[in-house]
Amino acid sequence: MDFRSVLRWLWVHRNYLIIFITPILILPLPLVIPTPEAKCAYAIILMALYWCTECMPLAVTALLPVVLFPMMGIMESGQVCVQYLKDTNMLFIGGLLVAIAVEQWNLHKRIALRVLLIVGVRPALLMLGFMMVTAFLSMWISNTATTAMMLPISQAVLEQLSATEADADEKEGQDNQAFELAELPNAKPPLDNSTGNKPNNNSDPEAGISSVSERRRIAREAKYLHLFKGMSLSVCYSASIGGTATLTGTTPNLILKGQMDDIFPRNPDVINFASWFGFAFPNMVMMLILAWVWLQCLYMGLNFKKSFGCGQSNEGDKEAYNVMKKEYKKLGRMCFAEIAVLIIFVLLVILWFTREPGFMPGWASELFNKNGQYVTDGTVAILMSTLFFIIPSRVECSCQSTDGCCDDHEEEQQDEDKQEKRAPKKLMAPPTLLNWKVVHERMPWNIVLLLGGGFALASGSEESGLSEWLGESLAPLQSIPPFAISLILCLLVGMFTECSSNTATTTLFLPILASMATTIHLHPLYVMLPCTISASLAFMLPVATPPNAIAFSYGNLKVLDMAKAGFMLNLIGILCINLGINTWGSAMFQLDTFPTWANSTWVNSTHGTP
Repeated sequence: MDFRSVLRWLWVHRNYLIIFITPILILPLPLVIPTPEAKCAYAIILMALYWCTECMPLAVTALLPVVLFPMMGIMESGQVCVQYLKDTNMLFIGGLLVAIAVEQWNLHKRIALRVLLIVGVRPALLMLGFMMVTAFLSMWISNTATTAMMLPISQAVLEQLSATEADADEKEGQDNQAFELAELPNAKPPLDNSTGNKPNNNSDPEAGISSVSERRRIAREAKYLHLFKGMSLSVCYSASIGGTATLTGTTPNLILKGQMDDIFPRNPDVINFASWFGFAFPNMVMMLILAWVWLQCLYMGLNFKKSFGCGQSNEGDKEAYNVMKKEYKKLGRMCFAEIAVLIIFVLLVILWFTREPGFMPGWASELFNKNGQYVTDGTVAILMSTLFFIIPSRVECSCQSTDGCCDDHEEEQQDEDKQEKRAPKKLMAPPTLLNWKVVHERMPWNIVLLLGGGFALASGSEESGLSEWLGESLAPLQSIPPFAISLILCLLVGMFTECSSNTATTTLFLPILASMATTIHLHPLYVMLPCTISASLAFMLPVATPPNAIAFSYGNLKVLDMAKAGFMLNLIGILCINLGINTWGSAMFQLDTFPTWANSTWVNSTHGTP
């Protein structure tokens, strides 16, 4: 077996090698230093390496604390297992049930097409429209699902624009050819009578016209390839940016919520849906606008008059507009199910915002939370999502037909009607808005385990004293200005998340950041909040996040295209986050003072006092 074959064998079997060799290589740590801190560090390092290399499924790695912590004497099994289904997990499940219902009844597609019809099809406005719609939808449903839905629409519109422009060029070329041929008798090409050679090809009008048409075709294809790249990147980037705006928009946001409640249980619900939205939404809007300007300059140039085309109209715009209009008409009229899902969704958002708005007492504090945090955002999410399994998907009566049902479910309705005609005596109730089969297929249960694994790691770090040791080791950072600490940490997390899952990144970093902030008497949110958002800014590599991979799979992009656009966008995002945390974020969360709940909680947890 030659050297290349050995390398190939090692690469093919790399996951097995990492799984079995890694625990042995780091085993001296707990053996040489047999303390609870070293044992906990062994478990965290092992899980970090497994997560970064993805040698095992992320969810399976998240279950390792159930085995390692009891066997190492760090925590009892019951204490570890209870970490895997906390209030934050319920909030995640409830939010995803709403997203699944929205996708099931195509409500997100209706919203997207309606907004795009309003925006128009001029290149710059079209990109802005796609970015706004994608960002808005990814605030509520999966970033991956949003990207997968929006990219085909953008491709269809651009293909129509390209085809219409090609037809226009062909017609113009035919007109020019007719004109040139009409002038041909008056334009006698010079002949070399002495040699009898034919005229030079450059003097042939048909050859000249052909070369002009070819140049136009090449220029047109190059232009639209550039537009395809810019539009694909705008969709996948805005999906990641939009997910940062809401607490349920992406998993790292929920991890921060859970870690804050777990590490600092006496905090006054400082992170909830309303407070997160108040900070993150303006930051998201700022990042989205700057991302649009950057992509506009990179892929469409600085000719804003040509890109916007205010007051101009051509045949290509009308054809592309008709493409979106036809897609919208395919959805048909809004059926009862869509209206019901929309009402539940709007009510959920209103209840989230008004539960604990911060600037005034919320309905939960007035009705339920007078003596404790009985009702949380998770309670509201589960309450409203339960309605999807109670409310029927259509209302039937003897004088009403089912013509108003959504077109996507028309075949299903017809099948049910045929069954009823075959067996008219058998009455069947209409199905509910959601059924468990659909939920089971679309619910990413692995994320629930990932969240639980993160909470178990944080709890094990506290119980073993590793958090206290890390905090003392990072105490010299107290001499560095807080804004510099935040900026450096955001850059570190931003680089790390390009090669690792954003969920794994936040799970590993947040407990360390919490211990560091407590030791140097810095508000924990001052570093935890910007680093959490930075973990979602993975723009440089196709493997960094699923939206990037979907955009890359369309075949128009190269890794260099994504790296060039994403590098600048990473810097823009990190600067925006740090600007926000030092301005309105500082005012919202009082980040310039060290909270008493952080200090007392840390002292009690490390010294074991009740």
